[in-house]
Amino acid sequence: MSKAQGVISFKRVSFEYDATKPILTEADFSVRRGAKLTLMGQNGAGKSTIFSLITGALQPEEGDIHVEPRITIALARQMIPREELSQTVREFFQNCFTETVYNIDPKIDAVLEVVNLVPTEKQQATFKDRTVGSFSGGQQARLLLASALIQEPDILLLDEPTNNLDSAGIAHLTEFLKEYRKTVLVISHDADFLNAFTHGVLYLNTQKRQIELFQGNYHKVVGQIAAQVEKEKRQNAQLQKQIKADKEKINYFSNKGGKMRMVAKRMRDDIAEAEENKIDVRQEDKTIRPFTIEPHSDVPLEVVQLDSVKVIKNHEPKDCRCDVTLQRGQHLRIVGPNGIGKTTLLESLAGGDATGEHIAAGVRIGYYRQDFSNLDFNATVFDTLMDSMREKFEEDMRSIAAGFLLLSDVMRTKVGSLSEGQKGLLAFAKLTMEQPGLLILDEPTNHINFRHIPVIAQALHNYKGAMILVSHVPDFVEQIRIDQTLDLATLKAKK
Repeated sequence: MSKAQGVISFKRVSFEYDATKPILTEADFSVRRGAKLTLMGQNGAGKSTIFSLITGALQPEEGDIHVEPRITIALARQMIPREELSQTVREFFQNCFTETVYNIDPKIDAVLEVVNLVPTEKQQATFKDRTVGSFSGGQQARLLLASALIQEPDILLLDEPTNNLDSAGIAHLTEFLKEYRKTVLVISHDADFLNAFTHGVLYLNTQKRQIELFQGNYHKVVGQIAAQVEKEKRQNAQLQKQIKADKEKINYFSNKGGKMRMVAKRMRDDIAEAEENKIDVRQEDKTIRPFTIEPHSDVPLEVVQLDSVKVIKNHEPKDCRCDVTLQRGQHLRIVGPNGIGKTTLLESLAGGDATGEHIAAGVRIGYYRQDFSNLDFNATVFDTLMDSMREKFEEDMRSIAAGFLLLSDVMRTKVGSLSEGQKGLLAFAKLTMEQPGLLILDEPTNHINFRHIPVIAQALHNYKGAMILVSHVPDFVEQIRIDQTLDLATLKAKK
């Protein structure tokens, strides 16, 4: 293979899940050795599918995918599958290899240090025997990254690697990737993270089903794409103006008869050609419509009281004192480092069994889980949304769903088959229909396209019920009204 072809090359590659969901059509692109690129596209466009084609987990319908000989590839997945949560840390890493790796513990120790998940001296004896499911979401994100790095790959594929990472974890990962000398392809919606180390963007155009390569840092490329969209819109507007003027001339010439009718006929042919030359403005720049989450009408003034919470202190659960009263219309942010128990606390609050929790009677709870495990993955999108409606009108449901870019082509799709980003949009659509009086949100921007985040932030800012939020994304939080902050790291354990 010639060097010009790149370490990865797609040649006229076509792939579709079925006739209604084409992903690529005769796509061509290549990635040079050592490149650090973002794979960008709308939620559900097929970004994770591209990774699966590169690793060989999926095969193209047509065309060829070439990877340089003796090149190793490792994929850091978005989430740990449920069936792997019962594995021990040692089993989890051993399963990264096709053959048994003897004396794997030193390799595990080295890679855990890279991802900043180092056990304390007290933990070391039992750390590798812990089940993966016993770790927090942020710690699991580090394990996923470590599971790719331990393979020491020539090509590192990262699928939403910053999800659930706190600011320290993101900073640590960023510095590692800046120094990493091999090829990196990353899917992420964290613009600042991407801008820190990427050289360009592979852009998945969902209309043409093609991959377009843009050079430059992430912010620069986003600007280039926005400028291209505006240019396409202007060209279409000018063309449409000319077509309208020509049609008016045709009507005039047609009434004159004789040679003028022949002129009119030629002009009709020119108009038909002009219509064909209109540019399809790319749809990736579609954003979800502004929306409102309306609380139910009888939310009491005092919604939540917390006089104690369970927090992980020195790797052990402790009951800690706190004094939080959350009234209707107030927004509470819970902060703390990975592993302190934020997700566990939100899960307990949503289930009504948290330590020291008092929720007013009759308050409906809307819960956005970061792993979407409160969605029925075997149900269709249609049934999920219809079941969430207080008054079941299909036309209203479809209108709300369309606002979240959940169109007719996914209505009969099972929730488990959606992309992670589409599951997130489905979860928000569901919340608008449930009308919760208490909204509990655990990392609601994970997997969400950056274009949608300001719209979501505005909806949460305006929410008139009580809200509890966990988010590690400062730019997102800054757009939302926060009335109180509970820092779990500062709480004192009960004696």
